[in-house]
Amino acid sequence: MTGFLVGKRLTLREMEDRDWMDVHRYASQPSVCQYQPWGPNTEEESQLFVQQVMADAAVNPRSRFVFAVTENDVLIGAGELNIRSFTNREGEIGYIIHPDYWGEGYATEVATLLINFGFENLSLHRIFATCDPRNVGSSTVLGKVGMTHEGRIRENLLLEEGWRDSFLYSVLDSEWRKKRGGIRCRKRLKFLYLELFICLNMMT
Repeated sequence: MTGFLVGKRLTLREMEDRDWMDVHRYASQPSVCQYQPWGPNTEEESQLFVQQVMADAAVNPRSRFVFAVTENDVLIGAGELNIRSFTNREGEIGYIIHPDYWGEGYATEVATLLINFGFENLSLHRIFATCDPRNVGSSTVLGKVGMTHEGRIRENLLLEEGWRDSFLYSVLDSEWRKKRGGIRCRKRLKFLYLELFICLNMMT
């Protein structure tokens, strides 16, 4: 068990058997799986997905980590990190958010939590993600969290409509630590400026 990954608004926890109904609420929608090789799911497919997730969580060494994305204990999506190479310490992330919650920055928060988990908890060296070139929202998220657009993988995924290209994004452990260090430094400076402002006001 990995416990919980806690963000500003979201909590990522391990999937449970009963989660299949909430998973099905988004996985059965065509808009969610528009750029994916799966779906829209039947109820059986959503049940099998959660069962497989739980089975993979019991494998040792574990390479697949799938989290239920929750806000105020309501499941609104899923986030996933797969270790693609133990030798090269490389992982891949993915995420899905219920359409009712699109445009609120939740995918960005999930991606950030997954990347941080990969580097801080799993000691990965490189984390990558792919998305359909037509999926502007996902491309925006991957850029926003600090991943580098490495290029385009041609016709690597077969959909019902034919072959799909993928954009490839990645981030290195050293880049992530530098970015997080900069964020902490800016937060500390803001706090110091606030303290100085309060002190000056008390003196006047």
